[in-house]
Amino acid sequence: MTTTAETGAALRLHDPNVRGFASDNYSGVHPEVLAALAAANGGHQVSYGEDDYTARLQELMVEHFGPGIECFPVFNGTGANVLSLQSLLPRWGAVVCASTAHINMDENGAPERIGGLKLLHVPTPDGKLTPELIDREAWGWGDEHRAQPLAVSITQTTELGTCYTPDEVRAIATHAHAKGMKLHMDGARLANAAAHLGVPLRAFTRDAGVDILSFGGTKNGLLFGEVVVALNPEAAHGLVYLRKMDMQLASKMRFMSAQFVALLEGDLWLRSASHANAMATRLRAAVDTIEGVRPTQKTESNGVFAILPPGVADRLRSSFRFYDWDEAAGEVRWMCSFDTTEEDVDSFAAAIRHELRDYRDGQAR
Repeated sequence: MTTTAETGAALRLHDPNVRGFASDNYSGVHPEVLAALAAANGGHQVSYGEDDYTARLQELMVEHFGPGIECFPVFNGTGANVLSLQSLLPRWGAVVCASTAHINMDENGAPERIGGLKLLHVPTPDGKLTPELIDREAWGWGDEHRAQPLAVSITQTTELGTCYTPDEVRAIATHAHAKGMKLHMDGARLANAAAHLGVPLRAFTRDAGVDILSFGGTKNGLLFGEVVVALNPEAAHGLVYLRKMDMQLASKMRFMSAQFVALLEGDLWLRSASHANAMATRLRAAVDTIEGVRPTQKTESNGVFAILPPGVADRLRSSFRFYDWDEAAGEVRWMCSFDTTEEDVDSFAAAIRHELRDYRDGQAR
């Protein structure tokens, strides 16, 4: 048997034609990003961020967000969120967030275990906070028995696929700042929000009063990496030290930064996000015509949320992978990516229609 080591050929263990609707993390790397990684390879570059690619990334972030900002590439979204929140707060600080927030539901307690921060989470109908909802937990300043609510964290787009408008972000920022609180944005799908809103990235971030941003890349066609962007450096403290302490400092940072340079130097970030959104819109339009599917949220980014009758989701998953969102309610989540095709969507919609027809026929018997 000839091995890949003997032939020098790359080993492929999967079928690249198989796609699902489980997560935009499932997709591969955009070809333009892979090309950027290859171009960044070879020779020596100074490590730990003193390389040409990280310097260029800083320039590009200034182009998108304006002068006076600072950016810090990190390995992943959880690290970006923990690092961002730590920089905003003293050890006794607490963060108000939505109950559905990724920092509350999907980071295994990292903000509290690693960051040492208390999360004060608030139920929301659509994943979005409002000043009124924030006030449910924004109280107790000066009470030594209560963690002090000194920051607000919002996700753009939200974990339910909904999108904050610039005015909504601005209202939250104004309200938070008036109470002496700072505002963090988890921008894992930031590009999808900009594509939906049709505005520049800074319109609903820096210009709207966000103090610090976790800028997502992995869900938009990158191999790995996110960037912490201090939009208001005066509000964030010790990022250069916290990044190392939180094990988020890459030695070969050029390969993280080169991906974001490829994403931001042209319109790749917007093209990829716009395509993913368009595929979700196509899927939503299709399922809106299928009897038995009940969408639960607005489709404002690259995700569709819906309730299916009992047993239908499990049968669908024999052909298309996706996740339950609220298993008790029968609610599922379908995510599209930069490489989702119209054929993928149409095939999935046809499968949903077929399973629902079989379900209705079974109910009638």
